[in-house]
Amino acid sequence: MTSNPEPFITLIAADDHGVVCRGLAALLSSEPDIKMLAATASGREAVELSAVLVPNVVLMDIVMPDMDGIEAAKRIKKSSPRTHIVILTSVETEQTVVEATQAGALSYLLKDTDPDELVTAIRAAARGESTLSPRIATLLMTTLSRRHSDRALHEELSDREMQVLLLLAQGLANVLIAEKLGIGEKTVKSHVSNILSKLYLTDRTQATVYAWRHQLLTP
Repeated sequence: MTSNPEPFITLIAADDHGVVCRGLAALLSSEPDIKMLAATASGREAVELSAVLVPNVVLMDIVMPDMDGIEAAKRIKKSSPRTHIVILTSVETEQTVVEATQAGALSYLLKDTDPDELVTAIRAAARGESTLSPRIATLLMTTLSRRHSDRALHEELSDREMQVLLLLAQGLANVLIAEKLGIGEKTVKSHVSNILSKLYLTDRTQATVYAWRHQLLTP
């Protein structure tokens, strides 16, 4: 009796440059454990394909014409939580890296990544392990260092964003924050997103810790 073979790592590539998708297809065709299910030039189509095919990994560019990779990543993680997003892009700005992380991207690679390293990163992503290009890792370390030394990031918040942060830090859900401030729940969600971006945080728990650590609330 023969044992069943190991399952494929299934993958979708989204990049509006056809040469990139063709190059990925050629690269991965020689990898027996990776199966490229589809390639698309559309972020919107990547979302639709992921919902149907539920790949293990989506290789996602940032800049695409109909829907950027960050918005596509958000939607894919919502419809297919088990799919891991690997950003593969030439964009290496701090804001983009932070936004991609907040959108649920697991890894962030630049397009000058060595092909063998890209294949290794795909396998790691299928296991739920993150990979960063060296320049991106340096960028994030610089960001974290600045966050540690800069004690006034919250001064960049608007008055309304500060109100939302304080209520959030008290454990209130968005619906209760909306009721207290007399604004819509969607508006609260937008404020929370802006707060996380301005404070270089990734979730509500970190925002709560930030508020207490900086003594924005009275115990």
